[in-house]
Amino acid sequence: MQKNEECKKPQLVVMLTYNDLTVANAEEIFEECKCSDAQIWGFKEKPLPIDRMKALYGKMKSCGKTTCLEVVAYTEDEGMEGARIAAECVCDVLMGTKFSSKIADFCRLHNIKYMPFVGTITGRPSVLAGTPEEMIAEALDALKGGAYGIDLLGYRYVGDALDLNKRITAAVPAPVCIAGSIDSYERLDEIIETSPSAFTIGSAFFNHKFGGDIKNQINSVCRYVANEPVKV
Repeated sequence: MQKNEECKKPQLVVMLTYNDLTVANAEEIFEECKCSDAQIWGFKEKPLPIDRMKALYGKMKSCGKTTCLEVVAYTEDEGMEGARIAAECVCDVLMGTKFSSKIADFCRLHNIKYMPFVGTITGRPSVLAGTPEEMIAEALDALKGGAYGIDLLGYRYVGDALDLNKRITAAVPAPVCIAGSIDSYERLDEIIETSPSAFTIGSAFFNHKFGGDIKNQINSVCRYVANEPVKV
């Protein structure tokens, strides 16, 4: 994931997840889709056991993929446990958690890019609340504290999601990944307009929101965002 001004098109992060949990057949799906157009892959900290997580991330790395672990947890202790999992799995990016300088320092020591959530988040699947002004201030503080970028649950927002996405992306001078509930070509149009560094899709692929099998959906989304011909 690159800084917003350096990335011409938002990058798709394929999440092997459904309702904020890693799917049981994540390894099989990656094997089927490893030659798709997507470069960045990830999943959640639950419920796969650590040995399967390590093996799957190792397979992704062997295929030249950038790897992400998204931790849907909001306390520092839970976030630190997620960071330790990311380090053990040699992940490139830790997404999620609420910002903590302790987590940031740990990620720096282990060469992990840290992209925490902003706002008031509850539940799983997550729901986002708070004002854009509060979230911008929180994001800027996180960057000063060592975060690489921000994980924004924009379409989980209880208010105007498009306005929030635009304001956060414009105000934060670092990578912003819009995560969760991107489930239509209309929302892809909004992503293109907003131009974050990256965006995640997980459940929508399993619900066939972008067509047929997952590999074809991944390619369709990548090509749509890149403004290449797609059968919609």
